[in-house]
Amino acid sequence: MNRKPLTIVIGVLLVIIFGLLLFVFQVRQSEVAVVTTFGRPTRPITEPGLKGKLPWPIQKVYKFDRRVQNFEDRLTEGLTRDNFNLLTSTYVGWKITDPTAFLPKFVGSGEPISEAEKVLERLLGNAKSAVVGKHPLSDFVSATDNGTNFMTIEGEILQALQGQVRANNYGLDIEFLGLKKVQLPESVTQSVFERMTSERKLLADRSQFEGEAEASKIRSEAERKAAEMLAAADGQATAIRGRAEAEAAKSLAVFQQNPELANFIFRLNALEGSLKDRSTLVFDYHTPPFDLFRGVSTNLLHK
Repeated sequence: MNRKPLTIVIGVLLVIIFGLLLFVFQVRQSEVAVVTTFGRPTRPITEPGLKGKLPWPIQKVYKFDRRVQNFEDRLTEGLTRDNFNLLTSTYVGWKITDPTAFLPKFVGSGEPISEAEKVLERLLGNAKSAVVGKHPLSDFVSATDNGTNFMTIEGEILQALQGQVRANNYGLDIEFLGLKKVQLPESVTQSVFERMTSERKLLADRSQFEGEAEASKIRSEAERKAAEMLAAADGQATAIRGRAEAEAAKSLAVFQQNPELANFIFRLNALEGSLKDRSTLVFDYHTPPFDLFRGVSTNLLHK
C-alpha cells in the first residue's frame, strides 16, 4: 500500500524530466546553437542559458563551439614572381559567427569543425598561391627589412582568405593568420643561393661603379675650381706686372732726361742694400757703387 504513492511520485518525476528533455535544452557560455524546424534552420541562439523547443521530429537543436578554433595547413608549394618554388605552411584562427549559415554548409557529411577546416584549407591554398606569385623570393628571405615584407605578405593572405569566406557565406570569420614555415625545395636550394650571390655581387658592383663615378665628379669639380683660381691668379699677376711696367716706364722717362742723376740714384740704392746691417766693409774705391766714397776721409768712414 505504501509503495503506490512512491511509484506515482517517481513516475511524475520521470515524466517531468522526460518532458524537460523534450521541450528544454541548455546552451553553454562557449556554445552557439541553431534550432531547426522540419530540417530547416529557423532560430539561431547566441546567448547562453535554458531555451525551449518542440520535440523531435518537429524541431532539433544543433550546438557548435563558439570559441576560436586553430588549425595549421600542410606545406604547400607555390611559385614566386621570379619563378622560384617555395614551400609555405600557415596557421589560422577562426570562429563561427553565424550558426544559421554555418549549419547547412557543414552539418551532415561529418564532424562540422573538421569539415569547415577542410574547406578553409582549400581556400587557404588558393589564397597563398595568389599572394606568393605576386612577390619575389627576396620578400620571404630578406633579413634587412625588419620583417615588414613578411607582415605585408601575411596581411595579403589574410585579406584574400577573408574575402573568399565572406563571399561564400560560410557563417564563420578568420580572426588571425600567420606564416609558420617557409622553406625551399632541396632540389632548388643551391641554385637559389647561387642566384642570390650573383644578385648581391651585382649590387656591390653597382655601388662601386656609382662610387667611382661620384669620385670622378668630385675630382673634375676640384680641377675646375683649381683652374679657375690659377686663371684668376695669373690675371692678377699680369695686372700687377702691367702696373709695375707702367711705373718703370715713367721712371725711365725721368732718368732719360738726366742720366747722371739716374746713375747716382742706382748707385745709392745699391750701397744702401749693402749697408742694411751693421758691418765692416772692405772695398775698392774704384768699384761701383763704392766709388761714391772716393774723396771721403778715412776717419769719417771709420766712424
